[in-house]
Amino acid sequence: MRRFLDLLDLEDTQIQNLLALAGDLEQTPRHDTLRGRVLGLIFMNPSLRTLASFQAGMAQLGGSTFVLTPGQGTWQLETRDGVVMDQEAAEHVREAIPVLAQYCDALGVRAFANGKHLDEDLGEGVLRAISDVAPCPLINLESAANHPCQALADWKTLDDLGVSPRGRFVLSWAWHPKPLPLAVPTAALGMAARRGMDVVVARPEGFALPDSLMERARRAAAASGGSVSETTDYESAMRDADVLYAKSWQAPSVYGDAEAESKLRAGLRTWCVREDWFSSARPDAIFMHCLPVRRNVVVADEVLDGPRSRVVRQAGNRLHVQKAVLLEMLGSL
Repeated sequence: MRRFLDLLDLEDTQIQNLLALAGDLEQTPRHDTLRGRVLGLIFMNPSLRTLASFQAGMAQLGGSTFVLTPGQGTWQLETRDGVVMDQEAAEHVREAIPVLAQYCDALGVRAFANGKHLDEDLGEGVLRAISDVAPCPLINLESAANHPCQALADWKTLDDLGVSPRGRFVLSWAWHPKPLPLAVPTAALGMAARRGMDVVVARPEGFALPDSLMERARRAAAASGGSVSETTDYESAMRDADVLYAKSWQAPSVYGDAEAESKLRAGLRTWCVREDWFSSARPDAIFMHCLPVRRNVVVADEVLDGPRSRVVRQAGNRLHVQKAVLLEMLGSL
C-alpha cells in the first residue's frame, strides 16, 4: 500500500487486515519493525490528535518523524500549476515534495479546505498536487473533503464496542459558530455506509451534503448491504439509533458566502446534542465525535461526560489504526 488517501479506495480485505493489525498493535504496542524508517509530516493546518498520534506511533514502532509547518519555520508552499509566484509562497510542491521524499520513507500531509469554492474543495486540488509529485508512500492526514485516518479509527471503535454492522448510524449536523469543512462528515458517512450500516444524515434545510458525496456513500452502502437516507428532523432520525455521530459542516447551498451562511445558522442552536435526543434511540446508543468539540455548543456536558460518550476511545484508536497503516506501508520496504 503506497497511498492512504481515502478509505473507500481500499478493498474490503485491506480494511479488515488493517483493523485486525490495529487490534494486535493495541495489545502489543511496541515493535522495532520500523527502526531506521522516517516519516515526514507536513501540517498546513493545526492538529492535536493527528500530530501526536503519528509521532507516538512511529516512535513505538522504532521509527522517527520530522514535522514541517509551511509558513511557520519553513517556506510557504505553492500547490497551483502555472502560477506566477510573486506572492507569499516561496517554494512549489513540485520541488519541495520530491526533495523531502529523499529525506524520509513516507510523507503525511494535512491541508484543510479553502472554504470558498465547493467544486475546488471537493476536487481535492492540494492533495492531488502533492500526490502527483510524491515518489514515496503518502498518507492523507485530513484533506479538503476527507479524513481516512479518522474513518478507520471510527470503524475500529464500532467494532470494539460490538455495534452491529447492520445497526442504525445517525450522522447529525450540529450548530457551530463558524463554518467547518466537509472532511469528517464525508469520512464518517462513507465509513458507516461501507460497513453496511443503515445511515441517516440529519441536517437542517440548506445543509444537505453535496450530491456527489451522498451518491458515493449510497454506492458503498448498496455494495455492503446497508442504506443511506437523509432527513431534516433529528428526532425521527434518532428512532432506534445505535450511534449518533455529531459534526458541524459548512452549508453547501451557500458555500463560501459567510453572510448567507450566518443567516442559515440563525435559530439553529437547538441542534446541540442533549440527552433527550436519545429518547427514541436504543437504550445502549452511543455518542461519537472526532474532537475537538465545543461543549454546550455542539454537544451538552450531560452527553459528553455521560456513559454514552465514546469520544476518548475514538481518539485513542487513532494511534492503533495509524500504526497499522504505517506497518502496511513501510514494514516490507
